[in-house]
Amino acid sequence: MAGINLQQLRKKRGYTQEYMAGVIGVSRPTYIQIEKGERELTVSEAQKLAALFGVSLDGFLKGEAPLEPKVILDKAKPKAHPEGAGIRVPADKVRKFKEVLLYILGKVGAQPNIGQTALYKILYFIDFDYFENYGKKLIGATYIKNKFGPTPVEFKSLIEEMEKEKSIETVKSRYFQFEQRKYLPLANPDLNLISGAEMDFIDKQLARLAGKNARELSDFSHGDAPWKITEDGKKIDYDLVFEREAPYTNHNYLQEWADAGALDMLKELGPMSKEEYDYYMNLPDYV
Repeated sequence: MAGINLQQLRKKRGYTQEYMAGVIGVSRPTYIQIEKGERELTVSEAQKLAALFGVSLDGFLKGEAPLEPKVILDKAKPKAHPEGAGIRVPADKVRKFKEVLLYILGKVGAQPNIGQTALYKILYFIDFDYFENYGKKLIGATYIKNKFGPTPVEFKSLIEEMEKEKSIETVKSRYFQFEQRKYLPLANPDLNLISGAEMDFIDKQLARLAGKNARELSDFSHGDAPWKITEDGKKIDYDLVFEREAPYTNHNYLQEWADAGALDMLKELGPMSKEEYDYYMNLPDYV
């Protein structure tokens, strides 16, 4: 399995050795041996790591680097850019993401269970639930499906910029036996960029989700239709919220679409004449 630079891949994603060990089900010392090339990966372990990095098993064994979209944070109103230039985040969206993140961290960032992984899932549910309820995006981040749930692509670039601005601090801590990456706010959010209705919605989502740990949130996200339908490593489409079923929604979309279709058909057919009504009412019953 030569050609796999696990240390480079791990550091690029911001994963700890302990986290990687947990992914493949070995101890940290054993994982360190694997990373140093002193122990070979088993096929099962390689499959788990390939899924984590969003590449095929064959590609992983050949040392192919996972494809990661380039994220560009605009500082002002963007000019035209060529297709394929990566994920370009408009300046107003950058500001909104930052302020919402500061708001969330001010509310729950200090809780021992809220590390990076838990935060990813909370952001996902805030974004996708808001879109389902109101038909528009609150943050509008781009989420990719990975083994442990939805991951906001813009997050890393935004955090790096916020660290430079000294509005956020990244710290490492421990949650039970796991090493954890936490983000603590060093500034207050600009509430002029978050409406009262949006704050109320975020507060309700935090009350529902922020008591769960990273594993619970990841498991919960795995049952959601947008994540289930999307292929590994691919962008999750917001419109997939309309494929949801309970407990992720209060709607029965299949029934609602069937009812809407029936109403549309009745509108097309127009009112039924007395002759048609009498005909259908007098049809014999068949058992």
